[in-house]
Amino acid sequence: MNTLPEIRKVAVTRYITPLREGGSLPAVAEADDGFKYVLKFRGAGQGVKALIAELIGGELAKYMGLRIPELVFAELDEAFGRTEPDEEIQDLLKASRGLNLGLHFLSSALTFDANLMQVSAAEASKIVWLDAFLTNVDRTARNTNMLIWKKELWLIDMGASLYFHHSWENWEMQSTKPFVQIKDHVLLPQATELSNINQHFKTLISAEILKDIVSRIPDDWLQWSDTTETPDTLRKIYLDFLTNRLQHSEIFTNEAIHAREKLI
Repeated sequence: MNTLPEIRKVAVTRYITPLREGGSLPAVAEADDGFKYVLKFRGAGQGVKALIAELIGGELAKYMGLRIPELVFAELDEAFGRTEPDEEIQDLLKASRGLNLGLHFLSSALTFDANLMQVSAAEASKIVWLDAFLTNVDRTARNTNMLIWKKELWLIDMGASLYFHHSWENWEMQSTKPFVQIKDHVLLPQATELSNINQHFKTLISAEILKDIVSRIPDDWLQWSDTTETPDTLRKIYLDFLTNRLQHSEIFTNEAIHAREKLI
């Protein structure tokens, strides 16, 4: 079994600039290892659930051979941000003390434009399959959440995935539902190899890999005010959701294939 490297932990040393995209206010910051990261804050919009989706999605993408910036656990010290003059940012930093998530900052990267760069059928199919698997609603032409860096395609921002966890209602049923929003995926027209990719990933993604990825979710990201479940119980639900969805992957794969047929 191929294994994923451990996720490094860094301490944030300098807040550089906000990236004012949507309501989550990610930011570019520097860490004690000397590198810059795009920080996703636990105190923002969807809170730790967005970080969990980002973590699971990013680690899966990496295991599947897709390009995604290195993920790190980013520690925000209690005193961090006290001198920040912007009250909104200062409140965000105060609410985000502790463990956050960082993605290595790809300097000089350009936003992906489907009209300017052709993506291969294999790569497009892998990305569409992954987003259908994770129920990622946020990879559309309006907001591609992909970058071009050194002439290669990189995925960013998986935080809108796994939207079942915002309610937890009928998660078993949600795990086998087709993902109808795949019809809006920016790469769907190029995704001509979905059937083959589905068979490949059903073999590649083992129960052990899913368990390894889910086990990486920090305990304090799994202590929610809206549930009395323990972190171990919540981890098991994530694992069972992903395992069940993978076992029934033909459902969301066929939905993507049919959605593509309607486009062409």
